[in-house]
Amino acid sequence: MALTLANLDAETRSFETQEILADIAAGKLYISARLSPAGAQVYPEILKKAAEQHDDTWFASQLQGKFNATENRNVKGKIISASVPVNAHEMLAEGEFNRFYLRGLCLRAIQNNIPHLVIYRAKTVSNPRAESEAKIGTTINPASLLADLRNNIGIDTALGLPAGPNSGLSAKLP
Repeated sequence: MALTLANLDAETRSFETQEILADIAAGKLYISARLSPAGAQVYPEILKKAAEQHDDTWFASQLQGKFNATENRNVKGKIISASVPVNAHEMLAEGEFNRFYLRGLCLRAIQNNIPHLVIYRAKTVSNPRAESEAKIGTTINPASLLADLRNNIGIDTALGLPAGPNSGLSAKLP
């Protein structure tokens, strides 16, 4: 199910794409270890195209089949081989598309002197976490969120937005 991103329009997409290109140029674009070598090679271009013209659902469809079959996991201090989840393409697409959407939205807010963004649920989830529910309707400073998202590539952010895999949270202009 696609994220309903309230401000995913030409202006936000332009800033979103700018952020992707900056990460690519700086060599800090997050490339999931779950991607196959061929998948990792095409990932940046697919992400850029998704930001310019599509959404997270399209992005996920383009990533399907571009993952390794297995991955190594540390379970209680022991490295084991495990299957990559069948929905890995959806989790990666949703998470990274939302992160770049948020970065683009932050730049848009900063440029337009908008002092805060509003956190909302962009995707219906069957079992919402209490900590996610508590964030809905709260506001966040776009400069702080942008710095957090830029500094925490591929991991959870300090400010907790997005709030981990499958949280369904995003932000919008007030």
